Amino acid sequence: MGDLKLLTPTKLAVSVRDVDIDFEVYADRRAGLKARLLNRNAAGRSVVRAIQGVSIDVREGESVGVIGLNGSGKSTLLSAISGVLPATRGEILVSDEPRLMSVGSILIGEASGIRNIRLGCFALGMSKSEVDERIDELVDFTELGEAIHRPLNTYSSGMRARVQFVIATAATPRILLIDEALGVGDKDFRMKSRARIEEIIDEAGTLIMVNHSLDELRTFCSRGIWLEGGRVAMDGPISEVISAYKES
Repeated sequence: MGDLKLLTPTKLAVSVRDVDIDFEVYADRRAGLKARLLNRNAAGRSVVRAIQGVSIDVREGESVGVIGLNGSGKSTLLSAISGVLPATRGEILVSDEPRLMSVGSILIGEASGIRNIRLGCFALGMSKSEVDERIDELVDFTELGEAIHRPLNTYSSGMRARVQFVIATAATPRILLIDEALGVGDKDFRMKSRARIEEIIDEAGTLIMVNHSLDELRTFCSRGIWLEGGRVAMDGPISEVISAYKES
């Protein structure tokens, strides 16, 4: 889980405390790579602060939607909560290991869809007997048919997202982070995905979701957080946050 710290047993699932996240940007990418490899500064180097002084507490069982324009820091915040991205300053505390489901999640392109599902389940800590018992159910959920046996690098983005969704929700997580990964497939598949997310929430899981679809956020989330320029512009009931965001 990287540098994430565990919360002591309380009702808090996630606590983000005065977090900044900086990125180094280089005018010349090749010079920037060489400087990083040699641990030296390069000409044209600048620092961009993607997240600025963000503090958020999310309680167990809460469903939180994060909204904002492109570049406002939404995906960066989720990556930091998941432990993928370290905070430059501040700290992030979690009660359990968060699971990030993203359309950009890493899968093995040369391996088949079913092989990726198996490997993903093992990575979640499921035993071989557990995976063997559930693999048919998980494959059926994707609705990919015979394509599940083809290499993943032959899949469309929508097909890959189905595999990612099945992996992310194979074992019910205590903390699920979703980054723009639900709006895939046809209407029936989206309905199945929604039902699965609702199951996770009903089982006392915690959900933090980034989605440009405000309707999706209304469906799944009771609380909204609006990020603007890397800062929290508003935090409150999802309907009120969405209304303020649309009026801005």
